[in-house]
Amino acid sequence: MDNKTIDWKFYLQGFQDIHSGKMVIFLFFLMIYITALAGNTLVIAAVVTSPILHSPMYFFICNLSFGEIIFTSNIIPNVLGSFLTEDGTISIEGCFTQIFLLGYITVTECFLLTIMSYDRYLAICNPLQYYTLMDFKLCRNLSMGAWAGGLIISTASCSLVYVLTFCGPYIVDHYFCDFMLVLKLSCSDTTMADLETKIFSVLVILPSFIFVTFTYLCIIKAIIKIPSSTSKQKAISTCSSHLSVVSMYYGSLIAIYVAPNQGHLYNMNKILSLLYTIVTPISNPIIYSLRNQEMKNSFAKIFSWLFSSNNVAQTK
Repeated sequence: MDNKTIDWKFYLQGFQDIHSGKMVIFLFFLMIYITALAGNTLVIAAVVTSPILHSPMYFFICNLSFGEIIFTSNIIPNVLGSFLTEDGTISIEGCFTQIFLLGYITVTECFLLTIMSYDRYLAICNPLQYYTLMDFKLCRNLSMGAWAGGLIISTASCSLVYVLTFCGPYIVDHYFCDFMLVLKLSCSDTTMADLETKIFSVLVILPSFIFVTFTYLCIIKAIIKIPSSTSKQKAISTCSSHLSVVSMYYGSLIAIYVAPNQGHLYNMNKILSLLYTIVTPISNPIIYSLRNQEMKNSFAKIFSWLFSSNNVAQTK
């Protein structure tokens, strides 16, 4: 790192230019963070403690929820702190940590959503061989591959940013350290970093989205042929939940990182970022639980255990 960039901080402009209604926005982010943490933690607890949820689909949902906890904890606490202190500065270490974790979890979740679509494809299009093909060993290897792939790609991206020189200004017009916005603040040659970002975006996001789209076309075709209305309804409910998350997640990522960002479209990035940084983390536990009777039953058992434990403690 060049000496010129050691003793300064980035300034996240984010919501600092909003003078009225700051408390409302603060409470909104606080509610989002609490909801995301509680919801995703509850999903993980339900999957771990309930034997009926020990299946490939819930295993991958558990991985997704764990990623969302890291994702929201990487962004929202810093946003809340900036509201309380009215100081939007973030250290160079904090900024690069945000960039690394954002890239890591974003890429990992792309891979996990792709794996989940393949899981649903096998379950619906090849049900007789599903548990033979999607055994625990394969689930574990796919999950480890998703997390390892995210780590490798994020490390490669961040290594290119870390060697850049920044000469000012140090103002990031966002509520977190966005990779592309930080690149624009560098006075070094960012050609390689820009090219690497585009290549990884195209090679990760687009193929993943195309694969998910193809598998769901096959799934829809298979669902139409299911004779039982009950089985058909269950398949539609499960797949529509996953498809709604996928559409929102990939839609925002493609608009931000794959499609050209120029002029007024670039100014929309802050709004689009809300979809995959805030809306998706709180939507996942809601979508995957409220429309799933097995998950709701597991939640009920957890709440029953918590309340009974509290009653016993109060009695003592």
